[in-house]
Parts: sequence; structure tokens; C-alpha cells
Amino acid sequence: MRFGVRVGVDVGDARVGIAQSDPSGMLATPVETVRRGPGDLARIRAIVEEVSAIEVVVGLPRSLSGGEGPAAAKARAFAAEIATAVEPVIVRLCDERLSTVTAEAVLRGQGKKGQKRRAVVDQAAAVVILQNALDTERSSGTAPGETLDLGHT
Repeated sequence: MRFGVRVGVDVGDARVGIAQSDPSGMLATPVETVRRGPGDLARIRAIVEEVSAIEVVVGLPRSLSGGEGPAAAKARAFAAEIATAVEPVIVRLCDERLSTVTAEAVLRGQGKKGQKRRAVVDQAAAVVILQNALDTERSSGTAPGETLDLGHT
């Protein structure tokens, strides 16, 4: 397991959930929800710099069959923007199937309802995405997902 903080990102149309790991890569915790629009990339870059992240893990929404649709294309496009903003930090795309469903279930189990749940579901989904990536790396010994290639030589 590589040492260093990772930042997890759940990309949505209106909001971006942010999570971070501890330096040992054992546990993901929520950080904040960033509103999409002007300044969103600058805020993500600031978080990455504040925690001295070694990489950013962006959730890639795939269908249950593993295919990619319009949501995956949007996530890939935003991940590319994040990669440019946080360069030279590595950005990885990791399968996030059912992350929001899992996050909603956890929050419901904690008794969070309605607006309170909506306010933190993006962060909770980012935690699920990042924790899955951490667990995958710990069990396989290799970095999870696919590295985003910005086309640099």
C-alpha cells in the first residue's frame, strides 16, 4: 500500500462530493460538497494542495453491466479538467457502481432525512468511492482503476 493522502471525488451535475483518506490509506472520510460551476476546480485544487494528496480518485459511473453511458462521459470530461487543475497529481477513474445508492442507505440508517441527507449524500458517495479504491489497492497490491492520461509525452 502506497503511503499518502488520497482525495475521492463524486461528480454530479450540480454538486461534487469530496472525501479524503488518512495518509496510511486505511480510511476515507467526508470533506465537503463543492457546488459545480465557477470556482469548483479551484476549490478542488485547493483541497488537494491542503492535504498534500498523492492522487485523486474520481468515480466513474458505469451501468450494472459495466458499460458507460452519458454520465460516464461527463465524469471522464470533468476528471480531465480536474487532472489539468491538480497537475502533477495523478487522477484515477474508479468504478463507482451503486456508490450513491450505498451512501443513501448508510445515511438513512443513520437517521438522516430529506434535505439533511441531500446535503451530505455527495460527500458520502465520495467516501464510498474512495474507500472502495483503498480496499481494492490493499487487497490487490496495485493502484485501483485507470490513470487519466492527459496526453503528455
